[in-house]
Amino acid sequence: MEDASGPVDGFVASRSATGAKTDTPLIENPQSISVVTADQMAAQNVESIGGALRYTAGVVSELWGMDTRGYGLQIRGFNVSDEAFYKDGLRLKGSDFATFLSLDPYGAERLEVLRGPASVLYGQNSPGGIINYVSKRPTGETFREIEVSAGSFNRYQTQFDMGGKADDDGVLSYRITGLLRDGETNVDFVNDDRIFIAPSLKWQPDADTSLTLLATYQRDRTGWGIQFLPADGTVFPGLDGKRLPNSRFVGEPAFDEFNPTLAMIGYEFEHRVNETWLVRQNARYSYLYNGEQLGVFGGGANPNPDLDPGLDPDGHTYHRYADAGRSKLGTFAIDNQTEATFDTGPLNHTLLMGLDYQYTDYDDWGASGTVAPLDDIFNPVYGAPVTDLTPYMNTDTRQWQVGIYAQDQIKYENWVLTFGGRQDWTNNRTLHKLSDGASEQSDNAFTGRAGLVYLSDTGLAPYVSYSTSFYPELGTGSDGTPFEPETGRQYEVGVKYQPPGWNSFFTVAAFDLTRENVVRSFGNDRFQTGKIRSRGIEVEGVASLDSGWDIKLAYAYTDMEIVDDADGTGGNTPYGVPRNRLSLWGDYTFRSGRLEGLGFGGGMRYLGSSFGDDANSFEVPSATLFDAAIHYDWKNMKFQLNASNLFDKQYVATCYSRSSGCFYGEGRKITGSIKYRW
Repeated sequence: MEDASGPVDGFVASRSATGAKTDTPLIENPQSISVVTADQMAAQNVESIGGALRYTAGVVSELWGMDTRGYGLQIRGFNVSDEAFYKDGLRLKGSDFATFLSLDPYGAERLEVLRGPASVLYGQNSPGGIINYVSKRPTGETFREIEVSAGSFNRYQTQFDMGGKADDDGVLSYRITGLLRDGETNVDFVNDDRIFIAPSLKWQPDADTSLTLLATYQRDRTGWGIQFLPADGTVFPGLDGKRLPNSRFVGEPAFDEFNPTLAMIGYEFEHRVNETWLVRQNARYSYLYNGEQLGVFGGGANPNPDLDPGLDPDGHTYHRYADAGRSKLGTFAIDNQTEATFDTGPLNHTLLMGLDYQYTDYDDWGASGTVAPLDDIFNPVYGAPVTDLTPYMNTDTRQWQVGIYAQDQIKYENWVLTFGGRQDWTNNRTLHKLSDGASEQSDNAFTGRAGLVYLSDTGLAPYVSYSTSFYPELGTGSDGTPFEPETGRQYEVGVKYQPPGWNSFFTVAAFDLTRENVVRSFGNDRFQTGKIRSRGIEVEGVASLDSGWDIKLAYAYTDMEIVDDADGTGGNTPYGVPRNRLSLWGDYTFRSGRLEGLGFGGGMRYLGSSFGDDANSFEVPSATLFDAAIHYDWKNMKFQLNASNLFDKQYVATCYSRSSGCFYGEGRKITGSIKYRW
């Protein structure tokens, strides 16, 4: 039987703990949830979290194109890059110059997306939803796997995954996953080297008690894949009718580094006291250090208003600025849970009560400098020195959060009622070392959720829910003032369908979501916008059939509006939010006959048009991309060839301004791999 945090055979998961913090069937949760399994990630040969979510409804991934940092994720139109990323149910908060979103997906058993507010269980959060990275962990089964791959951009990678019993009785079991990569990227001069290792150990003395230790270490040596380009020459032809190639690098090769190191260690403890009571405690310390962040960028994201941004009227001279930064971040998080299952008359209860705590301490330093423009962005000559680096940020921020929550899942005949509430207290203290000043902000909030599901005998499950969110933004604006807390609320109705006898799952959802005091980021500048409303419809279906087919379909329609904004953009659509997105992936493997073991896969991704700025002065055109795969299983080996963006479509992923705020999507990438399992 499938476990909520365990492996899934194929593409179709039926259970999740992300939506309720209890092992709950997806069909019983009154919000829409997507699960990207390890099998799906392997079939599509994904190398990033953004890549793993390409075929997920309601998610816009790789918003900034080829971004080695992992930024650029939206759920229901809202940015969740540094607000809503979780690992094993505990939040991983990023900072201004570093993020945990670069975490390698090879260490994940599944990636789960809960759409809509989740503050009732997780506290401070984006109303768009959360992404939960569920780690690979010991299963008690013995297996060993090693894989080597090579492909476009001189990329070479070796990865392994192995586990089994550590003693004769099976009380101790282990698993260790690792990866080593040496490679370049679609962008000139930008490398993408990585070391990743994730060991885990499980102690289970009896059926009622378990303790799992989980650790992760990752070191990246890369540069700035994200390139701030002008709309003229990307979205539109330049003055000479030319367009820049998607490999164009506008920085300086000698001043381009992004080298984060992240490490985590934690545990998950569970003990069943009796038939009614179950206690859990999950804890983790996470560390992130980025001591070498250097880059030269197009001037549109420049934090220094005295430096000239963008493209000159001659259509060739491109102004730039230099930026250097450092981040050091440490976070301790612990979640204590008590779960009780009992009956009151005809009602079956699953009652969850919890207390969680999180403490974050991070230091950020940033400086901007002067660098000569590119005389011709269409034929760049590099080698300009960086001068006059002047600090614009030097802060030490500490935040703690305490939350208590309760939730009851009540079953009566075919009905499932879920309701819960949570009270949060937060404190944020920031020391501004440049001005010798300090700021402090304390907030508290109550958030809740209520939802109702009807489970019909045919597998159909209509549902309705209401949920709220609360998010005290960590950090300050460019003027050093702490941000006001953000709030959100959502109404959602939908239908889930799990056909009896079929390994498949379908969801249709409609939502109305409002977020107030929105924090938005343009390069190094962050500010609060006001109120934004998102309404839409999402459709997702996934099936793994006995005939050899694995299929995934996703569609999202998102109608987003800036309701209230101080800059006069009220009534407009925020930049970078496509109204329509459609994706379809299919994979077929011959199960018998002379072609047994041979398989083919292919996918289509339609990225709808979006506005290129909040003023809605221009549009980024839509793009249709194709992916493909061929694979062959022979004895203990698997040979696989994958191609993403098969026809090498050159497209703009998004823009936020015309002068220097456009970003190309990644070009064609082909990877061949050989896997041996024993």
